[in-house]
Amino acid sequence: MEDEIKKFIKVWLTSTICLCYCYYISSKIPKGFLRFLSISPILYLFITLPLNLSSFHLGGPTIFFLVWLSTFKLILFSLNQPPLFPLPNTVFHFISIASLPINPTNPTNPKTTLLPKKPNLPLVFFKVVILVVLICCYEYREHMHPHLILFLYCIHMYLGIELVLALSAAPVRTVFGFEIEPQFNEPYLSTSLQDFWGRRWNLTVTRTLRPTVYNPVRHAVSSYVGTKFATSIATLATFVVSGLMHEVIYYYLARVSPTWEVTWFFVLHGVCTSVEVAVKKIVLRRGWRLHRAVSGLITVAFLAVTGNWLFFPQLLRNGVDRKGIEEYEVIMDFVKDKLVQLHLFS
Repeated sequence: MEDEIKKFIKVWLTSTICLCYCYYISSKIPKGFLRFLSISPILYLFITLPLNLSSFHLGGPTIFFLVWLSTFKLILFSLNQPPLFPLPNTVFHFISIASLPINPTNPTNPKTTLLPKKPNLPLVFFKVVILVVLICCYEYREHMHPHLILFLYCIHMYLGIELVLALSAAPVRTVFGFEIEPQFNEPYLSTSLQDFWGRRWNLTVTRTLRPTVYNPVRHAVSSYVGTKFATSIATLATFVVSGLMHEVIYYYLARVSPTWEVTWFFVLHGVCTSVEVAVKKIVLRRGWRLHRAVSGLITVAFLAVTGNWLFFPQLLRNGVDRKGIEEYEVIMDFVKDKLVQLHLFS
């Protein structure tokens, strides 16, 4: 564990130095190809650095932050696009925005649909308690039905990702006073796939994919196929890129060749979301509307069935779930040893 923590620190020190280079040197280079060329070695480093980590709990967030979020944000930065443009006032702001799952709000942007809100501390505490209970339940997973285990994994994944993103953003909010756009918006209340993927689930990724994939594709094809079909094509392209990035993350976690199941999961959801949007326009014109409870149940059921079919098998097959659960015991033993050492020294 100590060796893994040292590697973790080295990875993030290296990434911090790289981002300092981007702030002080690349930002002085004209936008476009030349600036992209100047940051291309940094993109390569960000893609390879997480390979030094083998831990699920240290490597997982690092993979997501550096390989996905940071590389996409730096590509946007090379084109003078937010969130790293206009250039932040200090290098610390630049590093925080580039390397962490945060997007400072723009109060002058009238298109902002989700305003920042103060954390609901009782709700956060309740979610932490649920996560701890889930972890304790894993000791008895040999006696559980596989469907129940998958249900627990779904809850664990949601709570784990939300808490990691929230804890990553909290210090930035406290130290720098950023008003940070929310990363999740209670996805269990979703009433449709469009609502789930576009307005509630992992909004950090949504805000990253929209300017890097959705908007460029929509703009590029709209003159050929029209606005209506351009929207569907851009939506599908966004889901395909998301699927490919999840394949990359799965490779880092399992270190085995991709099977493309998770890519097909996102392709399926991209197609279904596009169809859903088109059908809703027709249905709403005729005054038909499902009750929120019914549409919400259908949405959750579809996510559960397709997730069980295509999203989770690759992780389960390669033992990533067992590895993550076993690490909890390693972390607890490590913390206990350190507490004992501190007690002896005191």
